[in-house]
Amino acid sequence: MIRVSKGGQRPETCLVVAGLDFEEPQQVKLAGDKEKKEDQGGGDTGTQVITKPRTKAKKPRLYKVLLLNDDYTPMDFVIFILEQCFNKSRSEATGIMLQVHRSGIGICGVFTYEVAETKVSQVMNLAKQSEHPLQCTMEKE
Repeated sequence: MIRVSKGGQRPETCLVVAGLDFEEPQQVKLAGDKEKKEDQGGGDTGTQVITKPRTKAKKPRLYKVLLLNDDYTPMDFVIFILEQCFNKSRSEATGIMLQVHRSGIGICGVFTYEVAETKVSQVMNLAKQSEHPLQCTMEKE
């Protein structure tokens, strides 16, 4: 909300359009204001529009969440992790588990940094609770 003063009268309160920041007090004429020409110094009686250039939002960087193979974690536990933490179907989870088993590493998903970090910590906590040495990491895509 900003307060707008009309020609020395008591200030009125009006809503500010979302996304506009006023660093300094601005003189704004409201639509429908009718003031005398001598109050405006002989200027135009129209309204002024205050604009702020929009900045383009950058797309967030994406990170791959990776499962690493070990010789001790059961395949069923890896499938359980993929179903619970990454919402994979049974067949998708089995495919990723086999990829981890054969090649030593498998991609569980691609996420923004915060989501990937959360997924890695969920996997590591579940593995620790179940006393399995399963390792999960993330890397930039």
